[in-house]
Amino acid sequence: MLDATDLGAIRLTLELAAVSTAILLVIGTPLAWWLATTRSRWKAVLGALVALPLVLPPTVLGFYLLVAMGPQGPIGRLTGALGLGTLAFSFAGLVVGSVIYSLPFVVQPLRQAFEAIGRRPLEVAATLRAGPWDRFVSVVLPLARPGFLTATVLGFAHTVGEFGVVLMIGGNIPDRTRVVSVQIYDHVEALEYARAHWLAGGMVAFSFLVLLLLYSGRRSRPDWT
Repeated sequence: MLDATDLGAIRLTLELAAVSTAILLVIGTPLAWWLATTRSRWKAVLGALVALPLVLPPTVLGFYLLVAMGPQGPIGRLTGALGLGTLAFSFAGLVVGSVIYSLPFVVQPLRQAFEAIGRRPLEVAATLRAGPWDRFVSVVLPLARPGFLTATVLGFAHTVGEFGVVLMIGGNIPDRTRVVSVQIYDHVEALEYARAHWLAGGMVAFSFLVLLLLYSGRRSRPDWT
């Protein structure tokens, strides 16, 4: 059965996923729109940087983020000078790491959705004297709604399942940085397989529901072309 420490890890994980997903959508939407529409020579470079967490080992990313956010790192020195302390081994540090690690899972679905819209709907809206912001809100956002759903679900689910990055950045502090994946690891190390099964089984069920939601949404998605 789940005890107080397990429930605390679940609560912290859901809170981390919710905060990180909200930030990811705010950051990822303009970034994906730029990648989908620009002809800049820097497009490939920025696209590769965004996708880097897909191929980079989580411990490598977590290590460099830990160094950067530590007392001697550039981010750590900046936050220290601002009186905020260091982000390492804190919930805020977990959010930073989660946003960077899950960024491609939000940007790529949004970019694909924006590219699928094409230029024709925007050109029609422009002939009706709709400004750039009006075209984006009234035309792009409704047409890209399936992409936003996919990005939100994938960003949230990927954050819930993180292990290497959050362990490197946050360590294992109860009620502060100990998320579900780390809690499962602790149970296995202590040979508490029954308690690990409860959390691991919950993760399996959650992952299945996420995939079911995505595939069901794709099957019922309207054809905009």
